[in-house]
Amino acid sequence: MKKSRLGAVVAVAAAGALALAGCSSTGGSGNTASAAPTGGTVRVATVNDMTSLNQNTPQGNLDTNGQIFYLTGGFFNYPDNNFKLVKNTDFGTYTKVSNDPLTVKYTLNKDAKWSDGQPITADDLVLGWAIGSGYYDSATFDADGNVTKGTQYFAIAGSTAGVDSTAFPTVGDDNRSITLKYGTPYVDWELFNPLAQPAHVVAKKAGLANAAALTSLLKGLPKGDPANPAAPDATLQKAAAFVNTGYDITSFPTDKDLLVSSGPWMVTGWTPGQSVELKPNPEYKGALKPKIDSLVLRIIGDSAAQVTALQNGEVDIAYPQASADTKKSLEGVSGTQVLTGNQVSYDHLDLNFKSSVFKGPKVRQAFLLTIPRQQIVDAIVKPINPSAKPLDSQIWLPNQAQYATTIKQNGSDAYSKVDIAKAKELLAGATPSVKILYNTKNPNRVDEFQAIQASAAQAGFKVIDGGDPKWSSLLPAGNYDASIFGWISPGVGTAQIPQLFSSQGGGNYNGFTAANDQALATQTTLDPKKLDSLSMEIDKIAFTEGYGLPLFQAAGVWGVSDKIQGVKYMGNQTGPVWNTWDWSVKTSTSSK
Repeated sequence: MKKSRLGAVVAVAAAGALALAGCSSTGGSGNTASAAPTGGTVRVATVNDMTSLNQNTPQGNLDTNGQIFYLTGGFFNYPDNNFKLVKNTDFGTYTKVSNDPLTVKYTLNKDAKWSDGQPITADDLVLGWAIGSGYYDSATFDADGNVTKGTQYFAIAGSTAGVDSTAFPTVGDDNRSITLKYGTPYVDWELFNPLAQPAHVVAKKAGLANAAALTSLLKGLPKGDPANPAAPDATLQKAAAFVNTGYDITSFPTDKDLLVSSGPWMVTGWTPGQSVELKPNPEYKGALKPKIDSLVLRIIGDSAAQVTALQNGEVDIAYPQASADTKKSLEGVSGTQVLTGNQVSYDHLDLNFKSSVFKGPKVRQAFLLTIPRQQIVDAIVKPINPSAKPLDSQIWLPNQAQYATTIKQNGSDAYSKVDIAKAKELLAGATPSVKILYNTKNPNRVDEFQAIQASAAQAGFKVIDGGDPKWSSLLPAGNYDASIFGWISPGVGTAQIPQLFSSQGGGNYNGFTAANDQALATQTTLDPKKLDSLSMEIDKIAFTEGYGLPLFQAAGVWGVSDKIQGVKYMGNQTGPVWNTWDWSVKTSTSSK
């Protein structure tokens, strides 16, 4: 479901949807505090375990990884829970210097430091720009996304579209600022965050003396040219290899370089499958500094188990993938506030265009005609949101203004109902085998898979269970014919479009290329009407070509202990942790 930029989307297993402005209700006894907030620990239940300390790679692009990156990263801005950008001027400032050509200056505050005490400088911003822009890439790719010649250095979960037109940054202000000049307009320029991994750590792993040496290397290398690729630079390859895979972990790292943080929090412990512990970064000086002493993410995949953990006092916030009984169960927990609202998240079935099974359009159409979307919505979403319907757009959600218009023209009505007879006709006696990847630890995904398996069998498909608890790390490899998972967006920007639909988008796991040109064009289209028109064209192509089917917008239901103050509903990829700087713990409670 992050991506150097906030605009990319994250693969998720947590779901939710009701209305963009979240509402809340109180369940249980309604206990209130009698003591002032002081320090303390907040424990948040979450669905997925951490897999990487770098969420900006195709294999690391998971919601929990993104939330940890958000907690530990420094940002020039962030979206609030109304999806309005808030400038984080305590970290640094950014200014549009010119409209033509688009020119943006980023300036770090003088006291900005990494958690190991090293200063955050323009060297770090240059590295973040290099990762996000693809400036040095000279790769040419085949239809399956394999490099046929040239070099691709950094592999990112999002897309380089837009930022790829920038020239090498101008460094200034005693190595505290960079200025980016764009060769073409960029609709989401304000969402690009030119800070990723610490340059001094990446330099060390690449065999360089310091961050300045890495900047010097980057400055001396030419822009990549796919038409005439130069020999790869061995040192940059080492740096990129570390950024691409060096942060992927299976246990708490003994290499403390991996834990260096630029944000309010730092990871201090991890027991795989159980919990991730974070503590405040002592070097962080901004206004977003937390009041609490520690934050623990408890890994609990099952919704009912999250409710039980909240009831037993094992967690303070339950953040489940909502199932039929979740809201009712949470409302029955004493001393708990129930928060509900829309999530900018949706479950979907994607067909793998690199699979031999789905090379032919008739087989793709036949399989999609068997997907029991209404049955899935009735079982999973309607108990929470009685007005829920199957989702009919790959681009927009029902509460967005463009949704009603796009579903009239995108061809989604061809799959409004299951049609086994037509699917059989298209298969003409064939009985294709379809292996589906999904998360076996997520009850909703299990239910979705079983419903699809049973329905598709009626048309002659042999649906193979490819479920795996490590589903997110398996998505990029493509060793499946179809996949069921969710995307959750930050709720701002359009960077998710090229991420999913351009040929080299970091989230284009299923090898879909039919809308490549349109997807790339969205990043340089500034006119809102033209952008909508272009996006609707992509939406139509996706249904016409059999990209897959969106299933439903997910419903968000949280349970928050009355002991915790400051938690506000957020429907995007950061979930509850979006405003931890506002959180506090009540030391004692008394009944009303």
